[in-house]
Amino acid sequence: MPRKKAAPRAEAADKAREAAPPGQGVWVVLPTYNEAASIGPISEAILGALPGANLLVVDDGSPDGTGKLADELAARDSRVRVRHRPAKQGLGRAYLEGFAYVLHAGASTVVQMDADWSHDPAVLPALIAPISADEADLVIGSRYVPGGGVEDWGIGRRLISRGGSLFARTMLNLPSHDLTGGFKAWRASTLSAVPFEGIHAGGYVFQIEMTYRASRAGARLTEVPIVFRDRRVGTSKMSRRIVVEALFVVMRLRSEEVAAGVRSRREKRAAAPNGESAPGASPSQDSSGEA
Repeated sequence: MPRKKAAPRAEAADKAREAAPPGQGVWVVLPTYNEAASIGPISEAILGALPGANLLVVDDGSPDGTGKLADELAARDSRVRVRHRPAKQGLGRAYLEGFAYVLHAGASTVVQMDADWSHDPAVLPALIAPISADEADLVIGSRYVPGGGVEDWGIGRRLISRGGSLFARTMLNLPSHDLTGGFKAWRASTLSAVPFEGIHAGGYVFQIEMTYRASRAGARLTEVPIVFRDRRVGTSKMSRRIVVEALFVVMRLRSEEVAAGVRSRREKRAAAPNGESAPGASPSQDSSGEA
């Protein structure tokens, strides 16, 4: 009898992936501050949606005992890890420390989300799917694409959020519609290529700047619709200072990019023979200030 041919490697890899629990290689980074009422249920929901994933809780010294509750979860479930920080130092700082930890731990996909139920854990499989299918490097859970939306917000907060995203999208020439949200999935190699040094720690501005840096590094961005629900317990951490900081940083990022483009074109002209413009440069490009 003729010998049966061995299955191709690709087919064997597909079968292995199908056998693995959903979320294999995924790390979810969950910053917390005074989230004692939600840390248990949200952790259970996250790991229920992605049984093969790991969860990293980054607690900023919550005075309500969130960190202790997280330690108890970790003692019961090997998929849960906890990083304790001495005090509240900003959402961005918590995320960056968490990112560094999970990248070192060998994550292939990194998810960032809130612990207050404003981000629905049931969306996690859809959030990571474009990365698993090699269709994107950064997936944004978007409130501002068809199928997305917000609940329990007043008109003022809706205008601030949507207006902030539109302003950043226009100023920085980014394709994404929701730039101020924090429900994202990253390909690990894309996240590790973003320089963490100098990233701003504020909530809104951190989200905008990380997406901007990834986009400029060539990452493929896509959005999946989510419905954002206002936090179930506690109070919102958004403030007027955070919003103003985001606007100023967006303008600074744009001005720095324009200045870098002008310098680059001047250097090309200086290096060209007889002082002629280098290929691809034109007087109209210089006068417009466009990068």
